[in-house]
Amino acid sequence: VQLQASGGGLVQAGGSLRLSCAASGRTKSSTTMGWFRQAPGKEREWVSTIRWGTGGTYYADSVKGRFTISRDSAKNTMYLQMNSLKPEDTALYYCAQSLRGTLYTWGSYDYWGQGTLVTVSS
Repeated sequence: VQLQASGGGLVQAGGSLRLSCAASGRTKSSTTMGWFRQAPGKEREWVSTIRWGTGGTYYADSVKGRFTISRDSAKNTMYLQMNSLKPEDTALYYCAQSLRGTLYTWGSYDYWGQGTLVTVSS
């Protein structure tokens, strides 16, 4: 499986961005896909996860109400709509896939994209 993340960029505080993560091959319904982020000098942080089969979604408290995760099964692509962005959202954002249906633990994700940089200016 190869994951290709895109959509990062520079945006002012309060602005929006949409990240995409395209997966090669067919994604099984038992799979979860998630977004993680890592800011300079900080540990990797879980952001959001979606269950591929049911579409169930989960969010970190820090992004709840501002970010929306979704997927397009036909395109085998996951999205992260990020609204009301804050400077503290600045990070390298990674998409990942878990064959075991993991939600939050980055060490249990099996495949990772290359990361896309989001920079939010104040």
